[in-house]
Amino acid sequence: MFDHLKEQASRVLADRSRPVDDRLQDLCGLLRASVPHYNWVGFYFRNGKREELKLGPYAGDPTDHTIIPFGKGICGQVALSNQNFVVPDVSAQDNYLACSLNVKAEIVVPIFVGGENIGQIDIDSHTTDPFSEADVEFLETIAGEVARIL
Repeated sequence: MFDHLKEQASRVLADRSRPVDDRLQDLCGLLRASVPHYNWVGFYFRNGKREELKLGPYAGDPTDHTIIPFGKGICGQVALSNQNFVVPDVSAQDNYLACSLNVKAEIVVPIFVGGENIGQIDIDSHTTDPFSEADVEFLETIAGEVARIL
């Protein structure tokens, strides 16, 4: 499944005739529609020089978490650790920001430009423990492709 999806994602991101935010929005929609356990797909980016993340394009239910301080929640922790964070069961996390009561699991993969963590792709799932190593590898590839257009 992910091989075909990588090709589709690459085509979306490569369309230089469209603004970057539009391509990222389309990518979010594509991933959400194509992977059954991707119920919310979005991007958070560093908010200028501030120690916080700002919500970017996303697909899924609206969220109140449009600004996330570094260190807060899964996304805020990734902003500091620079590491992928896979959470099989969000109820087991002390430092978790609930976007919806339906969210059972989350995966966050940082995006690096010039060696700097400038943002991340965030996926929420309504299924407990849905993410495999294939998801991690796929999202790392997507993060790398996104970094090239930023």
